[in-house]
Amino acid sequence: MTDAALSLSPSAAAPMFERAVVAGVGLIGGSVALGLAQRGLARRVIGYDASTEVLREAEALGVVDEVRPHAGEWLRGADLVVLAAPMRALTPLARELAPFLSPGTLVTDVGSVKGGIAAEMEALGVRQFVAGHPMAGSERGGVRHARAALLENAVWVLTPTEHTPLTALSRVRALVEGLGAAPVVMPPDAHDSLVATVSHLPYLASLALTHMVARDERLSLLAAGGFRDLTRVASGDPRMSRDMVVENRAALREALARFRRQLDRLEADLDEPEELLAAACEGKRTRDSLPVVRRSLLPLRHDLVVAMPDRPNQIGVVTQALGAAGVNIKDIEVLAIREDGGSLRLGLESPEDVAHAASILRATGFEVRGRGQETGLAESKQTVTPS
Repeated sequence: MTDAALSLSPSAAAPMFERAVVAGVGLIGGSVALGLAQRGLARRVIGYDASTEVLREAEALGVVDEVRPHAGEWLRGADLVVLAAPMRALTPLARELAPFLSPGTLVTDVGSVKGGIAAEMEALGVRQFVAGHPMAGSERGGVRHARAALLENAVWVLTPTEHTPLTALSRVRALVEGLGAAPVVMPPDAHDSLVATVSHLPYLASLALTHMVARDERLSLLAAGGFRDLTRVASGDPRMSRDMVVENRAALREALARFRRQLDRLEADLDEPEELLAAACEGKRTRDSLPVVRRSLLPLRHDLVVAMPDRPNQIGVVTQALGAAGVNIKDIEVLAIREDGGSLRLGLESPEDVAHAASILRATGFEVRGRGQETGLAESKQTVTPS
């Protein structure tokens, strides 16, 4: 998102909220707080956290306007409360804040499991509540790594129940869109089942693979870039990840059963080369159709892959050249790093942007090609080394 686009946001002229409270100022909570401020969605953002150290850091970094270490009457002046604690602390946090909330306060959360939180909030008498889950994150946790851009282009699942007021759902949807994310509405149980497959199951698979390497030092000698990419999620906070998968264990057990059946099928295909080839082709088609920036449910993006020579500041050369030409890079991913160089995937908005960017980068001396979309680009044979 460009600075110009931010300045044209409707929320910049009329904030949606006068006083917003972010309860739990970590990576996601801090990113929400920054988004509320930078996009003009809230006039004042208050950070609440059980850790005074976290609050000091959030205030020092300018993530929030003020901090509060204890719940109290001050909460009655809030017209938005975002519950952003880790899964294990989410329900206790809701119980702590609920007695001080005004009846009209809009409340949402960012937890990765939705099955129980809506029922808990209803039991607490919090009526203006909409459960949510932004599909965004990083291996690097903590408020120091928070950034508003983390939420841009992310799918943000909203899971209303039959008791959720339509006005509350509409307001939270507008909030999510204001933060630059894409709201997707589905029932809580559907969310938990899907997340078990696309998020929690990969985490357990990553653990299993890394444990195999840990138990045989010879494997660590061969575990290169592909293995590191496949097991990236194992680098997340162990306690938070543990709480996440345990909270969703019923849906995760079902996903594990399906995964075992897939492994059994692939094992049987080892004796059927043509069947294994068909499975491999299906896997490639599926993976290539899901570029990172698309997040599975967002509008289609278009990829441009740039060959990167092993020279200092080459990523900077690419981004500066495209930025100077007004090309907005929606996503960027390092695909490989080797002694003789690597490659960079750029997610762009349209085929026209891909063609424009390709022309600029080829003129600068880079080899480029389209990937995964009908871009009209063939792989460049140009061999000029960029300066």
